[in-house]
Amino acid sequence: MTDFSAEELSEAHRSLMSTLQKCEKVLESKKLPQSQRTLTERRVDALKIALTLIERELSGLRATYRG
Repeated sequence: MTDFSAEELSEAHRSLMSTLQKCEKVLESKKLPQSQRTLTERRVDALKIALTLIERELSGLRATYRG
Protein backbone atom coordinates (compact mmCIF):
# COMPACT_ATOMS: atom_id res chain seq x y z
CA MET A 1 0.00 0.00 0.00
CA THR A 2 1.21 3.49 -0.78
CA ASP A 3 2.23 5.68 2.12
CA PHE A 4 0.89 9.21 2.12
CA SER A 5 2.18 12.13 4.14
CA ALA A 6 0.01 13.82 6.74
CA GLU A 7 -0.11 16.86 4.47
CA GLU A 8 -1.39 14.81 1.51
CA LEU A 9 -4.01 13.15 3.69
CA SER A 10 -5.13 16.47 5.14
CA GLU A 11 -5.49 18.00 1.68
CA ALA A 12 -7.46 14.98 0.47
CA HIS A 13 -9.68 15.26 3.54
CA ARG A 14 -10.38 18.95 2.85
CA SER A 15 -11.20 18.22 -0.77
CA LEU A 16 -13.49 15.30 0.00
CA MET A 17 -15.21 17.25 2.78
CA SER A 18 -15.95 20.03 0.30
CA THR A 19 -17.38 17.54 -2.18
CA LEU A 20 -19.47 15.92 0.56
CA GLN A 21 -20.96 19.27 1.55
CA LYS A 22 -21.83 20.01 -2.07
CA CYS A 23 -23.48 16.61 -2.50
CA GLU A 24 -25.49 17.05 0.69
CA LYS A 25 -26.64 20.45 -0.52
CA VAL A 26 -27.76 18.92 -3.83
CA LEU A 27 -29.78 16.32 -1.91
CA GLU A 28 -31.77 19.12 -0.29
CA SER A 29 -33.23 19.92 -3.71
CA LYS A 30 -36.70 18.44 -4.13
CA LYS A 31 -36.42 18.57 -7.94
CA LEU A 32 -33.66 15.97 -8.19
CA PRO A 33 -34.77 12.96 -10.30
CA GLN A 34 -34.84 9.68 -8.35
CA SER A 35 -31.92 8.16 -10.27
CA GLN A 36 -29.74 11.20 -9.54
CA ARG A 37 -30.86 11.20 -5.90
CA THR A 38 -29.85 7.54 -5.51
CA LEU A 39 -26.49 8.14 -7.16
CA THR A 40 -25.80 11.18 -4.98
CA GLU A 41 -26.82 9.31 -1.82
CA ARG A 42 -24.37 6.54 -2.71
CA ARG A 43 -21.65 9.13 -3.32
CA VAL A 44 -22.35 10.67 0.08
CA ASP A 45 -22.01 7.26 1.72
CA ALA A 46 -18.74 6.58 -0.12
CA LEU A 47 -17.35 9.99 0.78
CA LYS A 48 -18.18 9.43 4.45
CA ILE A 49 -16.32 6.11 4.38
CA ALA A 50 -13.32 7.68 2.66
CA LEU A 51 -13.24 10.54 5.18
CA THR A 52 -13.42 8.10 8.09
CA LEU A 53 -10.52 6.08 6.69
CA ILE A 54 -8.42 9.21 6.14
CA GLU A 55 -9.15 10.37 9.69
CA ARG A 56 -8.15 6.95 11.02
CA GLU A 57 -4.90 7.08 9.05
CA LEU A 58 -4.15 10.60 10.26
CA SER A 59 -4.76 9.50 13.86
CA GLY A 60 -2.30 6.66 13.38
CA LEU A 61 0.31 9.03 11.97
CA ARG A 62 -0.14 11.45 14.87
CA ALA A 63 0.19 8.62 17.38
CA THR A 64 3.40 7.46 15.69
CA TYR A 65 4.94 10.92 15.90
CA ARG A 66 3.97 11.30 19.57
CA GLY A 67 5.13 7.84 20.59
